[in-house]
Amino acid sequence: MSVLDRDSLEQSPLADLHALASELSLDGYRRLRKQELIDAILARQEGGDRGTLAEEGQLRPAPETEDVERRPAPETEDVERPDAPEAGEEDQSTTRRRRGRRGGRGRGAARERPADDDEEPAAVEEAEGPRSEAPREIDSAVSGGDEVVEGVVELLPGGSGFLRVQPPEPSDDDVYISAAQVKRCELVSGDRVAGPRRPPRRSERFASLLRIDTINARPASEVADTARFEDLPAAFPNERLVLGSDDPVISAIESLAPIGRGSRVTIAGGPQAGKTFALRQLAAALSREEEFQLWVVLAGIRPEEVFEWREGPAEPAAAVALGASADAQGQVVEGVIDQARRMAARGAHAVVLLDTLDGLPPHAAAKALGAARNLTGGGSLTVIATASRPRGGETTVIALDAALARAGTFPAIDHAASWTMRVELLS
Repeated sequence: MSVLDRDSLEQSPLADLHALASELSLDGYRRLRKQELIDAILARQEGGDRGTLAEEGQLRPAPETEDVERRPAPETEDVERPDAPEAGEEDQSTTRRRRGRRGGRGRGAARERPADDDEEPAAVEEAEGPRSEAPREIDSAVSGGDEVVEGVVELLPGGSGFLRVQPPEPSDDDVYISAAQVKRCELVSGDRVAGPRRPPRRSERFASLLRIDTINARPASEVADTARFEDLPAAFPNERLVLGSDDPVISAIESLAPIGRGSRVTIAGGPQAGKTFALRQLAAALSREEEFQLWVVLAGIRPEEVFEWREGPAEPAAAVALGASADAQGQVVEGVIDQARRMAARGAHAVVLLDTLDGLPPHAAAKALGAARNLTGGGSLTVIATASRPRGGETTVIALDAALARAGTFPAIDHAASWTMRVELLS
């Protein structure tokens, strides 16, 4: 969570302060004057009175809610919580709405059942937020020191997410991240964050993250002040990607057209030249390097190839098979590229493997390839894409010869047409 100061709060409209107070679970915040509300928010941020403020991530159940919960209610009755969060913000307590009689039949009774142990948390969250278990009393650990957790962010379609403490697999120890925190800190899937958590309350299955202290080992306040990706200075790639593979295709690429961090790379060639095969070999090599944040995005390829990718070492982050519209393909690619850009702006080394540029609208293809760059003194974004021909603006072209491939000569690399710009800079 980014650090808030008094000046910024005083300049904020009252509606924004109410939204923030709702997220921080400040009881009775609508009755406070603006200055009193600001004092309470700052006190909560600095670890203020826990008797007044509930921990961030969900609202404290009010007495009215408790009374409604104890009374049998019609199956169609909506139970509204006081001080509900603003529209669009997820809350674990939303799973208590529209409940029927305890032990009754129908939809209300179905929601009383604890989630199955084998059920995927992400799927539950997508439907209605983290599902509740059987009611239980508030954990007494809330009154003590908050436990600091660290893990990898996995975002959900609704805007909220989970902190996976044992990535990439979900576990019961994962920590819920509210949509407001995701938006404020501009989190993306793959970010490694740390911060204090609080134990789950009644009606909750997962613990909640109180605040975000660090993002990718940097203070959250610094990350929030990071300049836009487009405004960061860039230089030609000056550090070679050492792939460390004995595969003949990889060895030929490293010899004839080496790739640097921040390179714009096109693997070009006609049908049956082996473009997808070469990209999969690169994916296998890069997946073994822990310092790279690797994304694979498939746009307009054969359905059979989608399943081949999924059986390989690098699971596709997004895939749209042949037959999807050009706009749909462009949207899928743009979403992955935006995540990678934000990671690079924060100092990470991101690599996007894209198969293929051919079906994208021209502006989408140019934007995807043009996003690659080597940020001066910071991170990098490398884009390696397949295409029938070079698109222009590349720093590396790996040209494949379909005639050599059909003749059974592998790797089928066209030595004369393959090149790397400023190859002397790569160390």
